Amino acid sequence: MSVRDKHVLVAVCGGIAAFKAVELVRELGRRGAKVKVAMTPNATRFVGPITFTGITGEPAITDLWDASYAGEIHVALADWADALVIAPATANVLARAAHGLADDVVLACFACADCPVLMAPAMHERMWRRPSTQRNLERLKADGVRTVGPVEGALANGRVGMGRMAEPAQIADALVQLMASASDFAGNTIVISAGPTLEDIDPVRYISNRSSGRMGYALASVARSRGARVVLVTGPTALAPPDGVEVVNVRSALDMQAAIVGTLKQADVVIMTAAVADYRPAQARAQKIKKQGDSMQLELIKNPDILAELGHKRSGKRPVLVGFAMETEDVAAYGRKKLLDKRVDLVVANEARVAFGGDDTQATLVSQAEDDALPPMSKIELAQRILDRVRALLPRSRSLKESRRARLLRGPRPVRPRKGRSRSKA
Repeated sequence: MSVRDKHVLVAVCGGIAAFKAVELVRELGRRGAKVKVAMTPNATRFVGPITFTGITGEPAITDLWDASYAGEIHVALADWADALVIAPATANVLARAAHGLADDVVLACFACADCPVLMAPAMHERMWRRPSTQRNLERLKADGVRTVGPVEGALANGRVGMGRMAEPAQIADALVQLMASASDFAGNTIVISAGPTLEDIDPVRYISNRSSGRMGYALASVARSRGARVVLVTGPTALAPPDGVEVVNVRSALDMQAAIVGTLKQADVVIMTAAVADYRPAQARAQKIKKQGDSMQLELIKNPDILAELGHKRSGKRPVLVGFAMETEDVAAYGRKKLLDKRVDLVVANEARVAFGGDDTQATLVSQAEDDALPPMSKIELAQRILDRVRALLPRSRSLKESRRARLLRGPRPVRPRKGRSRSKA
């Protein structure tokens, strides 16, 4: 995969790193991309639009209300683009994009884009570490935006810290990878379980756990952005499902077992992130149990092991099976035991005190070949890492055939303007 003959819209924002966007545009041109440039008003304070005109042969777009342009300029640019790169992506633009603002040409193009989007953040170290900046970044990632950088290095004021924009060649490399992965699961069905299960004791009480469902929902969002048909089988959570995902709501372990097993014939991949209760009450009472005495006994019986059932039922290596091991000690060792006992392809072993509830996690990816201990990262980033491993386990020969079948099932796509028919003036 390369960017040769691809239409790349580079959006430049108002930060000191805007000068590096000039070299980014030149680098993309050297790689054969057809590049147009859009600029925020603040970006023009750092780099003149005429600079980009000289490199691309096209006027840089700076005004959403350009009277010389007949039509909706942001719609035409979004239709033209095969990819959108925002570099530098300042703290201000991250915040405005995350909250859906579209009051300049860059944000309007972003809001209208249905192509892969890559952002290259750049700002002062303290702005980068600001909790609000990190929240905005995670929201954008959850919506399918990919990022490259920032990196540690010299900042504008001479200090050294995290916040320097990635180098133009790195951004171009990341764009190539993004465009290659934007549809690498096209034609594949990925079934993902998420959240806790609730095992009823009586009409007002149940047994459950602390799973928030965030890891499963992050995987569903990323898998969908990479072209998969996604079926999300979820226990009760407070999360909104990602757009474009088929949702099956369940309550108990038995409900989840029935839903997951029912998808087995159509699934190319099953990822079991759900924290399924190991036991359930032997009998769920029809009426509320009244308080009596100083103690009570509750008989529990074992729930089915859904992952082990899938491992023993599958035919050959289909579907690819991924399990999660939530542990409080010897994380990698328990993960490897689960890998072997349940006959799965990959186990994501993580430490409960780090993983439960928050947006960040730390995991070890356990496969037949190795234990890959990853550094701390967001659940969205971990989802990307997991799916990269899964992609390598899928037979490449299936993808084209399945992609054609999926397109037939989806029906015709909405008609988009043909390449080269943008109404923007050269």
